[in-house]
Amino acid sequence: MRRVLFISPHFPPDSSAGTHRVRLLAPHMAAHGWEPTVLTVDPRDYEGRLDPALEASVPRDLRVIRARASSAAATRAFGVGDLGLRAYRGLKREAHTLLSRERFDAVFITIYPTYPALLGPSLKRAYRVAFVLDYQDPWVGEWGRSVGPAAEGRPDLKSRASRWIAAHLEPRALSAADGVTAVSHETYEQALARTPSAHPRVTAELPIGWDRRDLEFIPATPYAFADAGCLHLSYVGTLLPAGFDTLRALFSALAARRAHDPALTRVRLDFFGTSNLRSADAAPRVLPVAAEYGLTDVVTEHAPRLDYFDALAVLRASHGVLLLGSRERHYTPSKVFPALLVERPVFAVIHEASNAATLLQQIGSAPSIRTVTYGASGVASRVEEIGAALSALAADPRYVAGAIDARALQPTSACALAGKLADVLNRCAA
Repeated sequence: MRRVLFISPHFPPDSSAGTHRVRLLAPHMAAHGWEPTVLTVDPRDYEGRLDPALEASVPRDLRVIRARASSAAATRAFGVGDLGLRAYRGLKREAHTLLSRERFDAVFITIYPTYPALLGPSLKRAYRVAFVLDYQDPWVGEWGRSVGPAAEGRPDLKSRASRWIAAHLEPRALSAADGVTAVSHETYEQALARTPSAHPRVTAELPIGWDRRDLEFIPATPYAFADAGCLHLSYVGTLLPAGFDTLRALFSALAARRAHDPALTRVRLDFFGTSNLRSADAAPRVLPVAAEYGLTDVVTEHAPRLDYFDALAVLRASHGVLLLGSRERHYTPSKVFPALLVERPVFAVIHEASNAATLLQQIGSAPSIRTVTYGASGVASRVEEIGAALSALAADPRYVAGAIDARALQPTSACALAGKLADVLNRCAA
């Protein structure tokens, strides 16, 4: 059996979004001929809340090596909080120790964070292992160019500097990669277009995927909405700056139609974890926009981030799942897979170039899945269609299993995606 070293700074019990990539893939690699070892960060060095339930979902026989990282409390005094930077030396030391003592055929490094990807070229040279670089998000994206942390989501000096550094570092890792994978083909195609010196043997689209085992870890006590007599559509996850156009189009559609569509008066839009922060005083992002459209009576927001299985509990208790895309073509909401896992009607407003749009259109139709797509003309041009789809959902909020093509969904299961990654590794290690 060949052996692969997964390097992923985020891994359970860390509760960040990046933890799920390797959590889902690694346990299924042995079934496809690859023995996995995961190199990650010691739980003592994560800043966010630890999630014991997420850690319990990792099979006990999966080998996990933990590296220490510099204290965030110490590094933030110098303006550095990035986990990839804090953990770089520890991950490097442990990776060299492992590869010098044991035989590995490939190294798989996933980003975000990005800096550990720079370990790939040196490990490849020193130990003659295949190097696969995996993108969960673009290394060089809209952050620092059109969006950032400044007022109204504009970039600031720090975000622009961060983007400049990323543009200079990405080619060093990408040019050395034998294989490149990403959650969407748009993501790796844009990366390769930015780096003419990169010539990977293999490229592959690997969505985040899903694992039905996750349903076993949902809290036993179901989530309860305060207004139980209404139709609750829930959005769970961060609301990114590039996604506000889609949010405004949704609110515009609801505000325009609810006055003359009685069915829409019982619709409630519930948003959870929109800030991506754990603190209870996390600032709301959705409610100020809802106020602009006179919708504060039907929109609720719980800004602090939810643990993964708590998020699944919310989705399962909802009457429908709300998925909102971005103006970035590559953006693929990872929440599409939890939405499908809990078997609730899906209402999606998403860019036509996103692979999530293609997947949703392939696997199902109304009433189980309703998808409104937009393209170059922008989401604002689809407000009327969004309103019509909302009215249709309010009139018929059923989930019909027969409207879902399970065969089309199967290739995105964690086991199937692990098989696809095994093929990438085989071709890179040949």
